[in-house]
Amino acid sequence: QVQLVESGGGLVQPGGSLRLSCAASGSIFSIRAMGWYRQTPGKQRELVAVVTSGGSTDYADSVRGRFTISRDNDKNTVYLQMNSLKPEDTAVYYCNAAGVHTTVPIAYGMDYWGAGTLVTVSS
Repeated sequence: QVQLVESGGGLVQPGGSLRLSCAASGSIFSIRAMGWYRQTPGKQRELVAVVTSGGSTDYADSVRGRFTISRDNDKNTVYLQMNSLKPEDTAVYYCNAAGVHTTVPIAYGMDYWGAGTLVTVSS
């Protein structure tokens, strides 16, 4: 079984910064992509940023230039550095691991989600 544990959420003033972390644990052989999504009440979960095992990244237009995603493949950990935060960035942020290959049990192409961490941007 794979578990994703997120950390780093909290309350920050507009213009401030936060860094989210997500560590995947379990019998993991490889993870194709790791990313961050966010969701606010009444809205669908949306992609914030994603990074592949090869280092390719993609961002939502709303965060491009302000957020940076990075990944430590050896630690199966993904980070999201969020700068110049705005009130509209307030949401629950979820970590995702896509295309997971595990060895015990043997499984391919599985997707996993973290429980979410709340980010509140408010003065």
